[in-house]
Amino acid sequence: QALHRFGQKLVRRHLLEEVFEFNIGIKLSTLDLVSLGVGRTVGVGVYFLANEVASNQAGPSIVICFLVAGLTSMLAGLCYAEFSARVPHPGSAYLYSFVTIGELWAFITGWNLILSFVAEAFIVVRAWTLGFEILFANRISETLQESISQYVPQVFADNVGYFFVGFLFFFMEVQYVEWRGFFRIFEVFTLVKLLVLIFFIISGFIKGDLHNWKLTEEDYVQAGLNGTSRLGPLGSGGFMPFGFQGLLRGSASCFYTFIGFSVIVTRVKESHNPQRSIPMGIVVSLLICFLVYFGVSAALTLMVPYYQLRPGSTLPEIFLHIGWVPAYYVVVIVILCNVFVYASWSFTYPIRVVIYMMAEDRLLFPVLTRIHTDTNARIVFTVIFVTIAAITVLFFGLTDQLDLRSVGTLISYSLVAFCVLIVRYQPERRNRGNEAQVQEENGPAAEKLTLQALFFPDSPTPPGSPTPTPLSGRVVYVCSSLLALLLTLLCLVLAHWPGLLSGDPGPITVVVLLLVLITGITGVIWRQPQSSTPLPFKVPALPLLPLLSIFVNVYLMMQMTAGTWLRFGVWMLIGFAIYFSYGIQHS
Repeated sequence: QALHRFGQKLVRRHLLEEVFEFNIGIKLSTLDLVSLGVGRTVGVGVYFLANEVASNQAGPSIVICFLVAGLTSMLAGLCYAEFSARVPHPGSAYLYSFVTIGELWAFITGWNLILSFVAEAFIVVRAWTLGFEILFANRISETLQESISQYVPQVFADNVGYFFVGFLFFFMEVQYVEWRGFFRIFEVFTLVKLLVLIFFIISGFIKGDLHNWKLTEEDYVQAGLNGTSRLGPLGSGGFMPFGFQGLLRGSASCFYTFIGFSVIVTRVKESHNPQRSIPMGIVVSLLICFLVYFGVSAALTLMVPYYQLRPGSTLPEIFLHIGWVPAYYVVVIVILCNVFVYASWSFTYPIRVVIYMMAEDRLLFPVLTRIHTDTNARIVFTVIFVTIAAITVLFFGLTDQLDLRSVGTLISYSLVAFCVLIVRYQPERRNRGNEAQVQEENGPAAEKLTLQALFFPDSPTPPGSPTPTPLSGRVVYVCSSLLALLLTLLCLVLAHWPGLLSGDPGPITVVVLLLVLITGITGVIWRQPQSSTPLPFKVPALPLLPLLSIFVNVYLMMQMTAGTWLRFGVWMLIGFAIYFSYGIQHS
C-alpha cells in the first residue's frame, strides 16, 4: 500500500482550474504571434553558430543540417499546437506534462526548462560581448587585459568583458519596466533583422561560387591545409566533407537556432482566437525561420570555402572576406541592437516564471514565489544569477552552452510529444469533482484485458464511433512508455554501435528486433479508440508523428558530447534531490 501511494504521488495530475495565469495586457493577432515567434527564434544563434557548424562539423551540408533541425522543431511545433488548442491556458511543456502524465514528469520538464533558460541567458551575455568585440576589432579585450592582467589572475583578465556585459544586463533587469509599446518595438526590430538576413542571402547569390560546394583534395593542397577537426580529417571535398556523422552532429548543433517558438503558447490569453491563431502562429513562424536559415547557410558556404571559416568567427565577418566593409559594420550594429532588445524583454523573466509556477505547486520551495512577485526579491535573484552567469562563462565555451540549452529543450519537446500520444487515447477527464478519477480507478476492474482486446478492443458505443475507456487509456500509457524506452535503445545502437555501417550481423540483428517490437507496440496503440473531442487542430497521423518526433529528438541528443551529458547529469541529480526530499511531500 505504501508503494502504491508513492506511485500515485508520482503520477498525480494538475487540475486546470488551479493553473497559474499571467497576462501581458495586450491583444495579439495571428500576425503578431508569427512576429513574436520569428523574433524569439531567429536570435543570436544564426549570427554565431552557422560559421562554427560549417567550419568543422558539416561544411556545405549545413543546409541539410538546418532542414533536419527544422523538421524536428516542426514535429514538436505540431504537438505544441494541439496542446494549445486542447489546454487553452498560458503555459509551457511544464503545464502540459502536469495535466497529462503527472507530477514527476512535470518536475523533470520544469527543471529542464530552467536549465534551458539559464543556458540561454548565458548565451545572450556571451553573444553581446562577442558583438562588441567584433565591432571594435578585439581592442576592448586587449586593452582591458593589458590594464588589469598584472593585478588579477589570468583567467579573469581574459574574460573581463563578460563581467562587464553581465553587470550591464543586471542594471537592465533592475530598471526593467514592462510597457505595451515595447512589443511594437520588438516587431520593428524583428522586421529589420529579417531584412538584414535577406540582404545577406542576396549577397551570397551575387558573390557566391558553386565550386565551393564541390571542393576537391587539390583545393585543400593549394590552400596548404593538412589539419584535422574534432570529427576526423578535414575532408576529401564535396558537399559533405565530414560525412554522415558530421551531418548529424551539425543537425544537433543547428537545433538550437529553432528554439524559441514555444513562447507563442504562453500568449493564449492575449490572442484573439487562441484555438486557431496559436497553431497557425507556430507553424508559420517555424516555416519562415527555416527558409531564412536555409538561405543564410547556403549563402555563407557559397561565398566562402568552409575550410576558410575560422571557428569562433561570426556571420558579419563574411563581408570582410568579400570586401564589403560597410556592410560588415551595419550587420554588427544590427546584431547588437537585436541582442539588446532580446535581453531587454527581461532575459531572466522566463526563468522566474517557471520557478514561480513550480514553487506555487510546491514542487520547489514556496519562498521562491517571491522572485516573481516581490521587487526586492527579484533584484536579489538577479544579482545572484548574474554573478553565477559571469563565473560560468569562464569555464564553458559558447558551444558547450548551446549544447546544454539544446539537450534541455529536446527533452521537453520529447515529453510534449509523449503527452500528445497519451492524452489522445484517454477518456474524457473533467476538472471538477472526483467523478472521472473514480471512474479511472474503478473502471479497469470491470474490463478484462486479453490479447485479443489489445488489437480488437471492444467499445460500448455504437460501431463507427468508439471512445476511449479507462482500460484502453492505461494500455496506451504502458505501451507508450515501452516505446519511449525502445526508441531510446534504438537511438543508442544507431548512434554508438560502430559495427552497424560495416555490416556486422550483431548490431543489425539488434536493430531488426527493436524495429519489430516497436512496430508491434505501435500497432497496439493504433488499434485503441481515440478521443472524439472536437479541436481546431489535432496532430495528424497519430501515433506515428509523435513517435517520429520522440525518435528524432532522442537521436539528436545522442550526438551531444560526453561533457554535455555530464553537466546535464549533475543538474538532474540536484533536481531529484530537491524533489524527493521536499517536492513529493509538499506538492
